[in-house]
Amino acid sequence: MEIKGTENGIAAMAACYQRFDPAAYLQYNYTPPRADFERKDSIVPWKLACLHRAFTEGDVSGELLVDIGSGPTLYQVLSGCEVFKEVLLTDYLEVNRQELRRWLQDEGGCGLDWTPYLQHVCKLEGRRPSAWTEKAAKLRHVITDILPIDVHSAQPLAPDALPSAGADCLVSCFCLESVSPDLAAFTKALGHIRKLLRPGGHLLLIGALGESYYFGGPGVKIPVVPLNEAQVCASLNESGYNLIRLEVYTLPQDMRVGVDDVSGVFFVKAKKE
Repeated sequence: MEIKGTENGIAAMAACYQRFDPAAYLQYNYTPPRADFERKDSIVPWKLACLHRAFTEGDVSGELLVDIGSGPTLYQVLSGCEVFKEVLLTDYLEVNRQELRRWLQDEGGCGLDWTPYLQHVCKLEGRRPSAWTEKAAKLRHVITDILPIDVHSAQPLAPDALPSAGADCLVSCFCLESVSPDLAAFTKALGHIRKLLRPGGHLLLIGALGESYYFGGPGVKIPVVPLNEAQVCASLNESGYNLIRLEVYTLPQDMRVGVDDVSGVFFVKAKKE
């Protein structure tokens, strides 16, 4: 009975996402105040700093980085593209894959200008902000494909999508808790994506804490699994990951802009056992 309930919940989530609006989502979450690069307590610079640190500590390396549930965003691979020779983006929704392809093919009409993000990560890397054009070219070179994914499937990607050994690193930001009807489905999805990772490979995971919904477009209210730190750690452990680091960001009051009820964000660096 419980399995049937979860299946129904996953189907209901998939129906919710049919109204997802990439441009609105980007405006809600990736413009100031949440993306104010002059403020140290702004959420986007915090996320970029976590990812930069994880990708430059020296232990995360290899040939292939896979971004699980990219949505319409690119920020999560801006540091990783300097470490890995190949980057795969993935998303369940064709509208998000189209948004990513528009940027990749440099054809204009994107829902967000990623230039400030590229400039900020260049600064984190000790380069001049003007080096952003080189970083954009590098990113377009290393992203080799944008693929459909279903994290609730025991085989989330097409069978031939990855080398038989698996990916060297997975990054996933605000995906699993946002597409799961309950904690059990979130934990199961963590286990599903683990199959994509080679033994000893790393998972870099960013997600919401204490969030029960967010708006994926005007009037499109999408339910979220409200997680706490203990649940995140327990789910990782149950799914076969060794936790290396957990960091938490608490949203200042003015970052709570009415598009969700998130109270904080977690960053996890973990390793496949």
